[in-house]
Amino acid sequence: MKAVTTDISAARVPPTLGVLLAGGLARRMGGGDKPMRTIGGRTILERVIARLAPQCSGLILNANGDPARFAAYGLQVVADDVPGFPGPLAGILAALDWTAANRPEIEWVLSAAGDCPFLPRDLVAQLHEARARENAQLAVAASGEQSHPVIGLWRVALREELRHALVVEDLRKIDRWTARYPLATVTWPIEPLDPFFNANTVEDIAEAERLAALDDAS
Repeated sequence: MKAVTTDISAARVPPTLGVLLAGGLARRMGGGDKPMRTIGGRTILERVIARLAPQCSGLILNANGDPARFAAYGLQVVADDVPGFPGPLAGILAALDWTAANRPEIEWVLSAAGDCPFLPRDLVAQLHEARARENAQLAVAASGEQSHPVIGLWRVALREELRHALVVEDLRKIDRWTARYPLATVTWPIEPLDPFFNANTVEDIAEAERLAALDDAS
């Protein structure tokens, strides 16, 4: 199966591959795949794909276990190759490795949580603009006063450094990794809704239904 590909203007941003991170264990929801939950008549994953596909030069999905459960979405599924569910950095590393092997012309990967259904429509462009303006090596998103390091731009050339941090240093927290490099942060407003709202609990699904109605009307 191939990565979903779309056209993106080279004048706006460099070619960027998007990876949807869905490798978590969803313990607070009793297990299962959070992105497969339905809000507003569409799965969360459907909404994430709809937001990111127009912004990226292709999309892949980072998930562990049987990839067949995602077959309906037509995305290349890439599993972690660092054992023990070490967290989102392992998914980012898997995406960087996949990009280097399969899309060598692409230098940048955008990571996004697979349970964030309301991502900004200008996410990739804004992160690249900030990165270039500040001469940074990485860029991450924020909203209000909260940083969202799982949603960010990653240079493919850093993959061996990331592998060393994960495998040798046992580093797990994204913000500890990003602190090693010049980092740009772009902050989005949280009104009328936080574009980085994510559904972590069963209660969040009810709130997501309300926000989906606002988002669909915009």
